[in-house]
Amino acid sequence: MTNARFPGQGGPPYRHLAVVLGTNEIASAIAVHLHRERFGVVLSHDPAPPVIRRKMAFHDALFDEAVTLDGVTARRADTGIEIRSLLRTDCAVIITELGLLDLIVVSSLELLIDARMQKFHTTPDLRPLARFTAGVGPCFSGGSNCHAAIETRPGKVGRILQHGTTDASDGVPRRLGGCYEERFVRAEIAGRWHTAVDIGTRVFKDFVIGHLGNMPIRAPFDGALRGVVRDGTEVPAGVKLLEIDPRKRRASWSGIDPRSQAIAKAVTKAVALRDTVVPKRTAPTLQFIK
Repeated sequence: MTNARFPGQGGPPYRHLAVVLGTNEIASAIAVHLHRERFGVVLSHDPAPPVIRRKMAFHDALFDEAVTLDGVTARRADTGIEIRSLLRTDCAVIITELGLLDLIVVSSLELLIDARMQKFHTTPDLRPLARFTAGVGPCFSGGSNCHAAIETRPGKVGRILQHGTTDASDGVPRRLGGCYEERFVRAEIAGRWHTAVDIGTRVFKDFVIGHLGNMPIRAPFDGALRGVVRDGTEVPAGVKLLEIDPRKRRASWSGIDPRSQAIAKAVTKAVALRDTVVPKRTAPTLQFIK
């Protein structure tokens, strides 16, 4: 059997399996960092909330698009058998629509990271599901529903809480180019979203970026389209449809942004300390998966 190795390296194969819940920009940055630590990483898609910053994420690989983020490639897998094959033979991050219950039978989970950023949902206790678990953002409490909680609140981004709860969401987005909530457009109604405008496009105030059902959705002001829900997606009312970056020449919409980078580094640091948090156990490495 062929062991998964990293390009240009003769080191050992992936050592353990890490499942990251979410396919957004934060989950994707975490996947890149864990991949570099030689974990076999599987990203599990959750449709809520829909991903808008798709050029900063692996999300579009779910639709068989070629996606590379910071030098790391993602490959789609639809079954547990495909995931096992890729873990043995490939060196990519794996992205799938399979849920956690389907993934826990692939192999013993060393890591489970919830990065879905579901700010107002009830969060179950993740700890029984993997040797080490981390929750990113609001609703997580280190030592209660995960082993380590990671702060995402402005001014506290990247703080690791082994004991204690992350700040609740106050509904106020972080500042970007002098703008807060006004840089987003939200869905007023539930419906199917359609757009032909690419991320990175320069747009102007009242430019029609897409349609939600028959309702035209316009840019709130001049700027670059930083994020937008993928064409053809069914969206519930209240979710973010798009984001405008007002920073003109300093606008950015691709790659790993500084906030996601800081959160991913914090997760990696927490993972490195896991032996001090939970007892080390003997777990099968991916090279033994059949």
